[in-house]
Amino acid sequence: MKIAYISTYPPRECGIGTFTHHLARSMHTDGNEIMVVAMNDHDLEYEYPPEVNFVVNQDNQDDYLMAADFINESGADACVLEHEFGIYGGTSGIYILTLLHRLKIPVISTFHTILDKPTYNEKTILQEICRMSEKVVVMSRKAVYFLKRVYEIPDEKIKIIEHGVPDIHFDKIESRKELGFSKRKMLLTFGFVGRNKGIETVIKALPQVIDKHPEVLYVILGKTHPNVLRSSGEDYREYLQELIEKLELNEHVVMVNEFADEKKLFKYLFSCDIYITPYPGVAQITSGTLTYAMGSGCAVVSTPFWHASELLRNNRGCLFNFNDSDDLADNLDELLEKPEKLKEIQANAYSYGQHITWPKIGKEYVDEIKTILSKPKKAAKREELLNPLLLPPFSLTHIKRLTDKTGIIQHAKYGIPDFKEGYCLDDNARALLMVCLHYKQDEDPEALELMTVYLSYIGYMQNQDGSFRNFMSFSREFLDEVGSEDAFGRAIWGLGYLLSNAPNDAYYQAGKVIFFKALPYFKKIKSIRSIAYMMIGIAHYLEMHSSDDRLKSELERMATDLVNHYEQNQSENWRWFEPILTYDNAILPLSLLHASGILKNKKVKEVAFASMDFLTYHTIKNDQLSIIGNHGWYKKDGKRAKYAQQPLDALSMVLMFHQAYKLTANYEFMKKLFISFSWFLGENDIRMSLYDHETESCCDGFEQEGVNRNQGAESSLAYLIAHLTVMEAYEESYLLRRNRIVLNLTKSRSEGVHESEDNIALKRVPK
Repeated sequence: MKIAYISTYPPRECGIGTFTHHLARSMHTDGNEIMVVAMNDHDLEYEYPPEVNFVVNQDNQDDYLMAADFINESGADACVLEHEFGIYGGTSGIYILTLLHRLKIPVISTFHTILDKPTYNEKTILQEICRMSEKVVVMSRKAVYFLKRVYEIPDEKIKIIEHGVPDIHFDKIESRKELGFSKRKMLLTFGFVGRNKGIETVIKALPQVIDKHPEVLYVILGKTHPNVLRSSGEDYREYLQELIEKLELNEHVVMVNEFADEKKLFKYLFSCDIYITPYPGVAQITSGTLTYAMGSGCAVVSTPFWHASELLRNNRGCLFNFNDSDDLADNLDELLEKPEKLKEIQANAYSYGQHITWPKIGKEYVDEIKTILSKPKKAAKREELLNPLLLPPFSLTHIKRLTDKTGIIQHAKYGIPDFKEGYCLDDNARALLMVCLHYKQDEDPEALELMTVYLSYIGYMQNQDGSFRNFMSFSREFLDEVGSEDAFGRAIWGLGYLLSNAPNDAYYQAGKVIFFKALPYFKKIKSIRSIAYMMIGIAHYLEMHSSDDRLKSELERMATDLVNHYEQNQSENWRWFEPILTYDNAILPLSLLHASGILKNKKVKEVAFASMDFLTYHTIKNDQLSIIGNHGWYKKDGKRAKYAQQPLDALSMVLMFHQAYKLTANYEFMKKLFISFSWFLGENDIRMSLYDHETESCCDGFEQEGVNRNQGAESSLAYLIAHLTVMEAYEESYLLRRNRIVLNLTKSRSEGVHESEDNIALKRVPK
């Protein structure tokens, strides 16, 4: 069996790396092979041992993708991931998700930190890791509790395997002699030095202890943490040294500024009488230093952080209050004055440590992997429609939060409206389209009320010549004379859909006045995306008003314009309207798909499908949508940008494939529609959902480092329109399937055939 490990690794000085080194070596038994993918930090280079087969630069996302491919091609049977916030790149270590998603072998993930109050990103990332792992390993019962309560991870996915201890032994007397502490009562703390270790609490307790036990020596073994060094230098170590000087403890405190190798570390552990973990806060789910101390038979005195509270039960150690030097001094005095109690605790700790030596811990991991590999592989899922019951429920909550009597506010800080940014025509036009779609499907009275607001805003922003202003401040002051061409086009789109799907005559007549007042301005629009928005609005209008030759002529003129742009820019490997792919790209093929359905023009249809296929080729790979990023776009013969990706582009892909399906009834387009919608829910390049369940809205997109948590009108409306389109497409597909089944059933009966499988399937389809 070959096992791959993803982690930091020695000689990088990191506790997680040391853990992985011991775990991998303990699993390298009975013919098992090991290979390590090591994480490098800050472009540093290390002389890794032979088992390190691939190195990932922590902040280079491409390295994660290459590492996944390397593991897949290595012949590894399973992968063990060591997870800790801070050792992987991107916001909260988000880059690791792209690696895990690409792996084709089972993954076991070990969590070294589990936060009880995670940020949105931290929680989402941990949940995604759990989803992609066959098993998640933690080292304490408290960790299990948090995974189940905070992260909603099912119990059957979680396994407790304790932190291992090296099976190393030294003679206490000889070790003390070698270290020069033969005549002292030795107290010890080891590990990286930083303000989160609480070492000052021990130093402040020493004067009371030394009064009764002048032979006491406190040894602080460890370097300053590399991250602390980079940010704060040796400030904390210097503070401790000043405190030692102030309390006149130079003869009783030794600071050993080194990252001790394993042999030297255990000589210190076997030399000490009492090991102290004075951490100032409760939130530590795992402590390797504490486990090592117990495994070496040290009597441990610790603050009651989570892991210590569990390990030191049953008289395996003593607890003292956080930041309480007096309480610590009392505990130390009692143990030093009662050698029989000290020996009893040491014996209990040593006995416990013998059950968690690395060979035994390694065997538990190996057994777990064998169990996973022995299970039948999950059969590939049959291709089927996205189950709408699994989608987040449709909700207007955030839209109502953003909307007042004037219109919908443009932007939000997280989920809170940002009044300073005011309103815009773009978003109110999108909002009109969304509530019209929603009312058409559900006849929701709230949609009708909101429709009034958005339609009123569009009407108020229209100028006498038919053009529109775009921006208005929160105090209802106009901020421009004439808005952008895109805003004009989107207004026509929203109005056109309203005129085809008006809930009653009042809305129809109000929308008609605005729409036809804008008609003379149509020919002034030159931007091809703006033309595309107008084409979609006109096509919707003509669906209910097919005899309007004037509008049909306008649609034909615009379609011809787009086709001309295509023919001027397309080449053998570039089937597009411009020499660059930028924003909202799918809107261009979408507009021609709409036009081809109205005009029945062969050339328009050919260009629509050719450009759609070109865009699909460059944005959908392995059943995942990867939008052209707006940080650089994608120039012909250039390199495409991956970031920043925005919901508007995912929406236009959903709409494009929906329209293609309506024209062809080809199920492949339905599949791509659902792939595009799944981008919102985490099937994307960073493997994170943009839908925020707390606010019931959509985030503004994502950068390379993670999700942009702001939730403005554009992104939330894009998500909701896409959601409504999915529901409409699902219903259309169901009806088409039902009609085909009925047709086959009727044909079978006319030919005297017995009840078919299609008929049986039909009975299972809900009415």
